[in-house]
Amino acid sequence: MTRTTGVDGAEALAILGPDETALVQELDRTFRGWGATAGAREISPPPLYPVTDLEKFDVYANFPHLAFVAGPLDLATGEGKPVDGRFAGADLLDGRYGLPHATCYGAYLFYEGAQVDESTTVTLVNRCFRSEDHYRGLRRLASFQMREIVALGSFEHTQDVVSRFTERILAFSGELGLGLVKEAAIDPFFQNDGARALLQRLSPVKYEFQHGTLAIASVNTHRNFFGERCDIRFGEGGEFAYTSCVAFGLERWLAVLAEVHENDLQAALESVRTAAGRVG
Repeated sequence: MTRTTGVDGAEALAILGPDETALVQELDRTFRGWGATAGAREISPPPLYPVTDLEKFDVYANFPHLAFVAGPLDLATGEGKPVDGRFAGADLLDGRYGLPHATCYGAYLFYEGAQVDESTTVTLVNRCFRSEDHYRGLRRLASFQMREIVALGSFEHTQDVVSRFTERILAFSGELGLGLVKEAAIDPFFQNDGARALLQRLSPVKYEFQHGTLAIASVNTHRNFFGERCDIRFGEGGEFAYTSCVAFGLERWLAVLAEVHENDLQAALESVRTAAGRVG
């Protein structure tokens, strides 16, 4: 059982029951294991960052519609009590922390100003937050968990990770009987960057794996966008690092598996274990 809640009756947030939690944890173990097999070590990011950190990635220029920001209550002018289930803007001090809408930001900020090996790989999971015009329970939440595997270093390394994980995602979903479709998508990171925007038009840098209309995983090539923004370098020449990432929306996988197995979550759990064993 999943309990959903949200503002004005929206199914924006989910409290997962024991069976749902067990399935999400098994999925995360599987994806984390793939990362470990690829040489990824785990890092642990915070659930929010200074706005100045997220601003480096043009988050508020390219994704303002998704953004949540947080600030403390202004107790000098108010009592710190909500009225009608909300705090007005005048009750708050400046919002100087931002809630991320993707997990991979933590990897780039972790390596900021660093020299990395040309084949660096890390994995991390985090809570992500997105302000949407509507919510649909597990399929479209305001807060959800995203596991990512992030490659940093040479362009060849980043593309090798994308290629290998594309094959693994398709093999795993095939074993699960999900029939995912790989679709090219647009990455708004590059819409204000002339050279990279042109490259994106010539060759897609983002692919989503969709079950029906729902994307539950993606692979993303960023070239050296994040390397430049965080001054991450590799090689003897100190070239800006290239990056790519593989992302899994855990609650979305849960939603699809529950649908396919007609809400028999124990059967879904066993299918994940069996498929993971076959794919390796």
